Amino acid sequence: MSAPKKTSRRSLLVTSAALSSLALTAPVALAAPSPSTSPSATPPANMSSVGGARLGQPGTQVNLGSGAPVLPKDVTARSWIVSDAESGEVLAAHNAHWRLPPASTMKMLFADTVLPKFPSTQKHKVVPSDLAGMGAGSSMVGIKDGETYTVRDLWLGVFLRSGNDAVHVLSAMNDGVDNTVKEMNAHAEELQALDTNVVTPDGYDAPKQVSSAYDLTLFARSGLQKKDFRAYCSTVRTAFPGETKKGKKGKSVRDSFEIQNTNRLLSGDSDVDVYQGIAGVKNGNTTNAGATFTGVAERGGRVLLVTVMHPEKNEHNEVYKETAKLFDWGFKAAGKATPVGALVAPKSAQASAQPGANPSGQAGGSGDTSGTKAAVDPAGGRSGGMGVALAITGGVLVLLAAAAFLVNRRWPLPDLVRRRTRP
Repeated sequence: MSAPKKTSRRSLLVTSAALSSLALTAPVALAAPSPSTSPSATPPANMSSVGGARLGQPGTQVNLGSGAPVLPKDVTARSWIVSDAESGEVLAAHNAHWRLPPASTMKMLFADTVLPKFPSTQKHKVVPSDLAGMGAGSSMVGIKDGETYTVRDLWLGVFLRSGNDAVHVLSAMNDGVDNTVKEMNAHAEELQALDTNVVTPDGYDAPKQVSSAYDLTLFARSGLQKKDFRAYCSTVRTAFPGETKKGKKGKSVRDSFEIQNTNRLLSGDSDVDVYQGIAGVKNGNTTNAGATFTGVAERGGRVLLVTVMHPEKNEHNEVYKETAKLFDWGFKAAGKATPVGALVAPKSAQASAQPGANPSGQAGGSGDTSGTKAAVDPAGGRSGGMGVALAITGGVLVLLAAAAFLVNRRWPLPDLVRRRTRP
């Protein structure tokens, strides 16, 4: 669905300057002590410090500058983070690297990994094996065995209805669930999302499947560089192909039915207004994870990402209410609160600053700088690497790497943002 044109935007030079200042002052990241992939009941005393030492500390991290509002006091989430999507500045965080079950927010990593592989118009006829292995009680969009769907249909099912059936069909097209999980873990490492361990591509509860508010934000930031990703996650409602039936005179007829986005900040609900400037991204909810959500919104030329994991307050749509409060704070505090850390660039973007990088910005050979393909470091295995904190550190190399990532992504805001007023 199309969005109105953007009327204002900070210049690339201003953003680069802000990012450069942050990179030079960011604390050196220290390695976390090989964390377990089992989620803990309380935040560990020592967590990964990817993105800055403050982000590895338990509790709320914020530096309120002159004129910055205080944080909302009724946010009960176990973990959350507020960041500037363009500069990567982390404005505030609470247990940012706490490794928790992610639920369907894991689908952001799934989409960022698999979406570039198949054209949206490609068709696929579903066979029984495509739908095998889904967890009991999985959320589904309603895919039927024997029916044919376009890749676009399947992705809309993933983003709007969080359909595990759509995830499994796309995984089958991608050489199976096991291969997809392997690629997702490799891509997470390329993004330096080292709190993440993928077990199921759909985010369904599984032993040792964890991520963090920090990592989920990295997934959203990377995915939003892809035009199709932005289009799917910002779609409020659409028609989805139904089941083929025999119509009049024996002719086959295939009707469609409407599906609506379950992101309540985008579609609204009885107790939640549509959030002004919202543009996606993905929600989730399982028994172990509770409610999880990552959202992106724009106001006044500033784009913020907010991730909230497992609010303790047990009220309807609480995850959206707490996200909206953090968005409100972030837009008021931006430019006033001193950042407490940064969203790191992918390994490939940092490597682009190394000697021998070609004009495309990648080290050695020709490369895709569009952000649609990840260059995974084959030496960066996950054995022990999940606790290794690779982060932005002070120095020219990191400054150049971050700047290269900024230039490569060129956030196309006109079709990212959905400016929608509250009802």
